[in-house]
Amino acid sequence: MSAKKSTGKKKNSSDKKTDSLKKEIKKLKQELKESEEKLLRSFADLQNYQRRMEKELNFRDEETKKKYLSELIDINELLKKAYEDDTPKDGLKLMINNIQSFFEKEQVKYINCVGKKFDHNLHHAVTTIEKEGCEDETIIEEVKEGYMIKDKLLRPSQVIVAKKIEK
Repeated sequence: MSAKKSTGKKKNSSDKKTDSLKKEIKKLKQELKESEEKLLRSFADLQNYQRRMEKELNFRDEETKKKYLSELIDINELLKKAYEDDTPKDGLKLMINNIQSFFEKEQVKYINCVGKKFDHNLHHAVTTIEKEGCEDETIIEEVKEGYMIKDKLLRPSQVIVAKKIEK
């Protein structure tokens, strides 16, 4: 009988271990399921956020287009009036003033460069000309105006730069 008792104890002890392991597996499966659900919810939230951001960016793009196209329509109308006018200078002057006020509103500023030192961050050298009586790398002529928008370069000035003649 003692052999049966010891086998029963082993069986009882292994049943307890099996039950304990089954509970642990069940608990881990539940945690895994919860983690998967959280991950799926987070992924769905991310997709929804991306869609919202895309819609918002598209809306902003459309609003920006409307704003600038509206300004261009005004300029186009002024050009038509100036073209039809017997003295187009007045119409052209009005249009230039309109464009200048638009630039001011958008914080677009002209880069004043003639007579200043060449700066590759603001200027694009079209050519260099050897010249007497001037400092090296001085801008002597502006070919195309350059502009800044706030503190950032919008378009560099295209310039002709002087090179001092060596004697």
